Amino acid sequence: MRLIRYIHDKRESYGILKDNGVIDLPIILRMGRYEAPNTLEAFVSSGLIDEVNRLINELSEAEVSKIDMEKVVLRAPILYPPKIICLGLNYRDHAEESGAEIPDEPIIFMKPRTSIIGHDEPIVKPRFVKKLDYEAELAMIIARKGKNIGVSEAADYIFGYTAFNDVSARDIQFKDGQWTRGKSLDTFAPIGPCITTSDQIGDPMDLRIKTRVNEEVRQDSSTSNMIFNVYEIIHHLSRIMTLEPCDIIATGTPSGVAAFMKPKPIFLKAGDIVEIEIEGIGTLRNPVIEE
Repeated sequence: MRLIRYIHDKRESYGILKDNGVIDLPIILRMGRYEAPNTLEAFVSSGLIDEVNRLINELSEAEVSKIDMEKVVLRAPILYPPKIICLGLNYRDHAEESGAEIPDEPIIFMKPRTSIIGHDEPIVKPRFVKKLDYEAELAMIIARKGKNIGVSEAADYIFGYTAFNDVSARDIQFKDGQWTRGKSLDTFAPIGPCITTSDQIGDPMDLRIKTRVNEEVRQDSSTSNMIFNVYEIIHHLSRIMTLEPCDIIATGTPSGVAAFMKPKPIFLKAGDIVEIEIEGIGTLRNPVIEE
């Protein structure tokens, strides 16, 4: 199941992507005599996913109306996460290109939720940022509260997966020597276009992940190259902090970022189109504009 937040006829709702159309989830839930959560965040927390799967299978095509995709505007699937937790240096090829040692524990930092934007919304380049970079990342959406989660139990805490662009101001990041300020600017956390639920993603540790800038492939790798897999990440993070429903966990980026391009970096500029494509999820596209 691929879930989206969307606007149609000036009304915001959430639904399921199916056959180039959108099935409105609140309508389906009410048809099944369930009280529909008001937001996609509330749906993630509700535990109604199995009921929705059953309803979709039971209802006839005539009963399930679809909205044409061309008539909806996508928004970030999660707008108000309790936390956005990001990993640095979690791909072997990225650690190699940056000249860093392979970490023995996950390196983490946080982004504020004010940095979130959705599909087709612009990444805003402030005038004082000279070295704007992209980072394609697989992100997990947490399903329920957990602490000290074992690796073998971690899958039960993942609601689904989405594409994430860890946009970075490298000049600020490298000047500070730590990552928070250079990665926390408004619009620096594009996510979407959908959440693919855990039961539909297949093997999350064998997904193709790409970045294209103006249709030129910059990153092309696989989640199989992660140093810590998604279940190990859940385990390590939950030892440090309580994980909560709708937490977003971005799992790191592969090689090919602008900062380490040879013979010289080619950073993002106004007018560029950045596309993050992840197998089983789709393509997250964002234009870059000047502030």
